[in-house]
Amino acid sequence: MSNAEPQPRTTPVHAIADPAPLGLAGFAMTTLVLSCFNAGFLDKTAEGVVLPLALFYGGLGQLLAGMWEFRRGNTFGATAFSSFGAFWLAYYVLVKDIAPTLAASADAHAALGLFLLAWGIFTAYMAVAAVRVSGAVLGVFVALTLTFVVLAIGEFAKNDSITKVGGWLGLVTAALAWYASFAGVVSSTFGRAVLPTWPAKPAA
Repeated sequence: MSNAEPQPRTTPVHAIADPAPLGLAGFAMTTLVLSCFNAGFLDKTAEGVVLPLALFYGGLGQLLAGMWEFRRGNTFGATAFSSFGAFWLAYYVLVKDIAPTLAASADAHAALGLFLLAWGIFTAYMAVAAVRVSGAVLGVFVALTLTFVVLAIGEFAKNDSITKVGGWLGLVTAALAWYASFAGVVSSTFGRAVLPTWPAKPAA
């Protein structure tokens, strides 16, 4: 009999699929639907249709993507998807439970403007970090920063025309996010880069 010590049994570690296309798709779809209302395509009385998307796809879907990005060691993706998942969950609560109580307040528009501006600030510094990710992701964050800022200005000014501009910017943001998501999915299924995303060059 051999005197060699038995080796511990190891379980193979399976690679975790890239969660970014999921997070980008959830963000894109929810942003598109909300932006159609902000742009004035549909009557705002039907805006409640956004809530299921905000809760499940934009909210929980992105939050899960963020948690998987933590597992992959991607600080940028983890911060972005977790934060915007939380944004959509917060939006769900804001519209469903908080907004009705704000109606009587003289500062309702200012409060909503502050909410949007705060997210615009967060998105702006994430855009700086996105420079080291890819051109596709940078485009999403630049467009989203502009969307938040313009929507905030529209709330502060109580100006529906400015809000409509923010809605159009939101549609651009959604299109860019869907493109980045689509590029990630087809690259995975085809096993090669199919659509350009203009990845950042490695740091020297």
